[in-house]
Amino acid sequence: MQGAEKTMDLKKAKVFSTNNLVKMSILSVFGYILMVIDFPLPIFPGFLKVDLSDVPPLIGGFALGPMAGVIIQLMKNILHFITKTSTGGVGELSNFITGTAYVLPAALIYHYKKDRRRAIIGTLVGTVTMTILGALSNYYLVIPFYSKIMPIDAIVRMGTVVNSRIVDVKTLVIYGVSPFNIFKGLLIAFVTLIIYKKISPILKNN
Repeated sequence: MQGAEKTMDLKKAKVFSTNNLVKMSILSVFGYILMVIDFPLPIFPGFLKVDLSDVPPLIGGFALGPMAGVIIQLMKNILHFITKTSTGGVGELSNFITGTAYVLPAALIYHYKKDRRRAIIGTLVGTVTMTILGALSNYYLVIPFYSKIMPIDAIVRMGTVVNSRIVDVKTLVIYGVSPFNIFKGLLIAFVTLIIYKKISPILKNN
């Protein structure tokens, strides 16, 4: 028992080393920049915009450990909240929830055995958990918040325009938000798997 606790303490100390904190800060800034650079796709409701801001946290989670990935997600959203928020922090909270739901299981699975197969499995599991938590956070948090700014009927109509099956909040989450998160999760996985091997030696170099 004491040996396990000692191992956990060593892992925490390694994550919070000066070297790793610098790397996490750099990745957080890249994540923030990518979060600002977003764009809509005509197949999804207009308020859902694609960005690649989960790529740096995922890379950090793979290279530096799952905890590092979560910290990068947190720092990225704090930066966005301070400089760019238009939702009073609700959007950033939702992004942190879904981003962590994606990065944490993916990094945990990858660290069990660091190979391409585990990376693919991890990102697929991450996509599923992100989709589930994304649906819940939008249904209970994000959309109710936006309904105070914009009538709920107007929000639903933004979905109906691209998919006639969207007629209320429930169908908006099922046919709009969830497919969007599946698409985004697979896109993040694709980009990360392409560039990770080129970047990881730099992050692992002390």
